[in-house]
Amino acid sequence: MRKFAALLAALAMGAVLVAPSVAQAPITTITVDAKVTPNKAGTKRHPQGVKLSGKIRWESEAGIEPPIVTAFDILISKGGVFNGGKYPKCAMSKVNRDGPGACPKKSIMGSATGSAHADDVITHPKVTFVNGGAKNICFYTVLTNPARVRTCVPGKITKLKGDPKWGYRLKVTVPQVLQVVAGVPIALRDLKWTAGGKPWAKDWIATTACPKGNKWPFEVETFYLYEDGSRSSSKYADSVACRR
Repeated sequence: MRKFAALLAALAMGAVLVAPSVAQAPITTITVDAKVTPNKAGTKRHPQGVKLSGKIRWESEAGIEPPIVTAFDILISKGGVFNGGKYPKCAMSKVNRDGPGACPKKSIMGSATGSAHADDVITHPKVTFVNGGAKNICFYTVLTNPARVRTCVPGKITKLKGDPKWGYRLKVTVPQVLQVVAGVPIALRDLKWTAGGKPWAKDWIATTACPKGNKWPFEVETFYLYEDGSRSSSKYADSVACRR
């Protein structure tokens, strides 16, 4: 897996690399278990604050090194509302400099833990969700192995106007300092998270409707970089049952 480090170093120096096409890239699959609590939807006049929780897992085909996850693209159902603009926020520069402990307590909105391959050992990232306002979330990530790294993974939230199915898009970009740590590529294998539902921000995430079919759909796409320089992505689409 240390070939990743040389690959990224070459990219940073501007080397010309001809990577295999996406069709030739190894296969990595993603699965997501998600839960919304409570699942009885609110209304536009009376939004219902909710907590999101779940687990995401990656599995690669046999005989290949697990890839680096470089980005996430998440689509969120209509009937959901993000209210980051209503609550205290913390600038990404401040979080990166001083950590979440220096932010307003009421800007902390969730957490995650996980596991990842770091060469031939397993490392365990810990993540704190910090509200960045109406359009931003900092997923402050701490790794202690193979070296200590602390930084925001930036999330950008866009409201999708006029889309018949989706209400929001969340784009998450993994910084290079978390892709390769001390020369070792970090390949995520699972993350378990909870977000929202805090006593000080019960409607940071809220629902205002339950779509036809009584399901809130969602879609997660993750993007990969493999040790041979190829890139690919995989999607997982599912839904969470809701009640009116």
